[in-house]
Amino acid sequence: MTGKQLKDVTLGHTITLEEFGSVARYGAYVEFSDSYRQRVEHSFTLINKRMEEGTTMYGVNTGFGALSTQKVSEEQTKQLQKNILLSHAASIGDPLEEECVRAVMLMVLQNLGQGYSGVQLRTLEMYRELLNRGVTPFAPREGSVGYLSVEAHIALVLLGEGKAYVQGELMSSKEALDKVGLEQVDLAAKEGLALINGTTSPTGIGALALYDMIKAAKSADIIAAMSLEVLRGTTRALDDRLMSVRPHEQQRNTASNVRRMLEDSMIAQQSIDLRLQDALSIRAIPQLHGAAKKTLYDALYTFEIEINACCDNPIIWPDEEEGGAISGSNCDSSYIGIELDSSCIGVTSIAKMSERRNNRLINSHLSGYPPFLVHSSGLNSGLMIPQYSQAGLLNDMKILAHPSTVDSISTCADQEDYVAMGYNAAKKAREVVNKLEYILAIELLSAYHAYPFIESSLTPGSASQAVLERIAESVTRITDDKYLYPDIEILKNLIHSGEILSLVEEKIGALH
Repeated sequence: MTGKQLKDVTLGHTITLEEFGSVARYGAYVEFSDSYRQRVEHSFTLINKRMEEGTTMYGVNTGFGALSTQKVSEEQTKQLQKNILLSHAASIGDPLEEECVRAVMLMVLQNLGQGYSGVQLRTLEMYRELLNRGVTPFAPREGSVGYLSVEAHIALVLLGEGKAYVQGELMSSKEALDKVGLEQVDLAAKEGLALINGTTSPTGIGALALYDMIKAAKSADIIAAMSLEVLRGTTRALDDRLMSVRPHEQQRNTASNVRRMLEDSMIAQQSIDLRLQDALSIRAIPQLHGAAKKTLYDALYTFEIEINACCDNPIIWPDEEEGGAISGSNCDSSYIGIELDSSCIGVTSIAKMSERRNNRLINSHLSGYPPFLVHSSGLNSGLMIPQYSQAGLLNDMKILAHPSTVDSISTCADQEDYVAMGYNAAKKAREVVNKLEYILAIELLSAYHAYPFIESSLTPGSASQAVLERIAESVTRITDDKYLYPDIEILKNLIHSGEILSLVEEKIGALH
C-alpha cells in the first residue's frame, strides 16, 4: 500500500487492492485474459438458450423489483434494458470524482466478468475501452442506497445517452464516444440490469477509501514515532516482551514499526530513562494504532473477496443441465458497508490520538519547547491555529463515524423493505480518510518545527531524518508568522501519495 503504480492489469484472475488502485487512480491499462473472455461468452450463450426455451428469469423477461411479476415479451426485452438505465439514472448533485467513477466501472468488469451474468463480451469490452481511452461518465454522487442510480448514469454512456468527460471536458456521451472513436452498444437481454446491479459502487468507492486508510495508518506510525522522538518519550513502552504478553498481531507490528524507526536515534537512546511513563498518546501508540489497523486489515480481507466476486442478481448458473437464473440478494452491500463503518471508527481513533500528540508538541507546559514552537511568541502565534483545524476536522470525523449501515429506509414499494446503505458508508469513508490525512499532516508540521529545539549533538533516527530532509525541500521553518495553508497541503499530499511511507520503507524495510 505505497501508492505503487502498475502499468497494466489483466482481469480474469484474482486481483489485489493494489492492482485495483492502479487502474482506478493511476490509469493502468486494462486487459482481459482468455479465461475471462471464455466464461463471459459461455454465460451469454446460456442465457440466450434459456430465453429460447421460454424460461422466466427475473429482470430478463420480467419487470424489476416490485414489478417482477410483470412478464415482458421477447420483443420488448431490449427496450426493457434501455428503460432500466433511463429510469434508474436518478442520483443527483455534484459528480463523483474521476477515480471513483473508474473504480465503479472496474468493479462492473470484475462483477460481470465472473461469468454468471449473461452479458455480451462486447458490452464489457466497451467499459474496458472507456477506461483505457480516458472516457469518464458523468455520475452524480448523491441519492444511492447501495447500487442502481450511480451505475445507471455510467451505463447510459454505452447508449450515447447522458454525459461524459474526455480529458477533463464535459460533453454529451455521443460526442465523447465520437471523440475517442467508439460506437454505442445495443444492449441484449439482462444487460441493463446487470450493469447497474450489485455492490459495484460501494465496493469501488470504498476500495479507494480503504486503500488510503491503510496508507494513512502506516504513515501515522511514522509520524507518531517522530512525535515520540521529539517529545523525548521512552521507547520502553514499545518493548517486544511487553507486546508478547498481549499478542495482538497489529499491536506487536505497530510497536515494531516505531522501534525500527527509532533504533538508530541518538535522541531516543538519550531519552529512554528521561521519565518512567509517558502520556497515553505516546505510550499507547501500538495499542490504539494496532486496534485500528486490525480493523482495516479485516476490511481488506473482505474487500479482496468482494472485488473478485459476483454480486449480480440473478446469477446465470453456467451448467448446461442445471443452468438457469437464480435470484437472491448477492447485491446486498452489508459486508462492504459494515467494514467501512468500522474502518471509519478505527481511523477516527487514530486521528484523535494524533491531535493529542500535536497538542503536546505545541503546548510549552508539556513539551518544554517555546509556546507554539515559535520564538517571540505573543508577537507570533506560530503553530497555534493548525490545532484548531485539527479540532474542527476531528469533530467532523466523529460525526461521520456514526454508522450508515444501522439505518434502513424501505424502497421499491416494500419489495426492498430492508436496505443496507453500503453506498453512504463508502461515500463518507472517503471524507473520513481525507480528514485523517490533514490531521496527520498538521501533527507532522509540528514535529518538523520541534526538532530544531533539540540539542544539535543529538541526531534523529535515519528514517526520521529522511522525512525531515524531504519536508525541508518544500517547507521552510517558521521564524516569524507565515502563511501556513500551503505547508499543510504539501504535507497532506506527501501522506496521500505514499511518498513519506516509501521514504521510510527504503530506510527500514516494509511497515506492517
